[in-house]
Amino acid sequence: MSSLPPMALAGESRPPLTRRAKAAIIVQFLLNEGADVPLAALPEALQAELTQQLGRMRYVDRETLNAVVQEFSDELDSVGLSFPGDMAGALSALDGKISHRTAARLRKEAGVRQTGDPWERINALEEERIERLILGESTEVAAVAMSKIDTAKAAKVLARLPGDRARRISYAISMTAGVSPDAVDRIGLSLAAQLDAEPPKAFAKKPDERVGAILNFAASAKRDEVLEGLEETDKAFAEAVRKAIFTFANIPDRLKKLDVPKITRDVPVDVLTAAIAAANGEADLAAAEYLLENMSKRMSGSLREDAAGLTVNAKKGEAAMNQVVAAIRDLVSAGEIELKDPDNDDED
Repeated sequence: MSSLPPMALAGESRPPLTRRAKAAIIVQFLLNEGADVPLAALPEALQAELTQQLGRMRYVDRETLNAVVQEFSDELDSVGLSFPGDMAGALSALDGKISHRTAARLRKEAGVRQTGDPWERINALEEERIERLILGESTEVAAVAMSKIDTAKAAKVLARLPGDRARRISYAISMTAGVSPDAVDRIGLSLAAQLDAEPPKAFAKKPDERVGAILNFAASAKRDEVLEGLEETDKAFAEAVRKAIFTFANIPDRLKKLDVPKITRDVPVDVLTAAIAAANGEADLAAAEYLLENMSKRMSGSLREDAAGLTVNAKKGEAAMNQVVAAIRDLVSAGEIELKDPDNDDED
């Protein structure tokens, strides 16, 4: 706003308006008009300067206000294109448009941390990753972190911790009443910095999850053969893969009863009928019965009747079962349902 000639505050005897004063006038004008001015997006130093400037000013005459608003409007009209102005802004603008690897490298080279609320990033992590963060911090820092993440997730993380560690953190939470917001922010930034320092990973999912996803849609004979081989090579990894696998036979152990109607809504009736008709092993029969028992009686009766009179070959039956499993996984990915923990028998 450099084109406006010097103006005085309600009188020619006062000093001309500075750019800072003009900015304060524009902000106050917008606030008076009920506009939502996102001042929090400004650097803290500028927020402080603007607040101090507003505190020093009293009033301006209408002629001055009109001149400042007109100058501001003229400057906006003259702007053809604006850019972020720094590397942090550029990376934020291109978030999701460039590869994660490139963004991470540029942040590291420029010394720019990822913007946004660090606690949102931490809360979005899996329980296992939060557990590792917690175990690497002092009891006091861990207590603050557990207080900032969602209650349900904090409970799951707490359940993963060793008993003594969990008790000490739980007690330390009772001592966090006097922790200042600045301290909480610093802890969040410190934890987020640890995430930024981690080298980028080529695969988002863990190895056992990737193998499990592949075996989900493999023929049952091949799946059993691979698992037997893994048992001989690495028993712990084989057990992790077994937990990651979700097949038609796993439905009673992983799918909640209340979610069965959602499956019947997304899977075509003929596919459900074929999957139920093809169930012949003990585990598959139990899964088919589990689905039938937890859907509407009308639909259950119709499916039982249709499946009883249907002959399905092994290949078509397995394809139908895989389609049911795929529908369940799609609902999980969409966040509409949540599978039960295979290690928690009491969950329903």
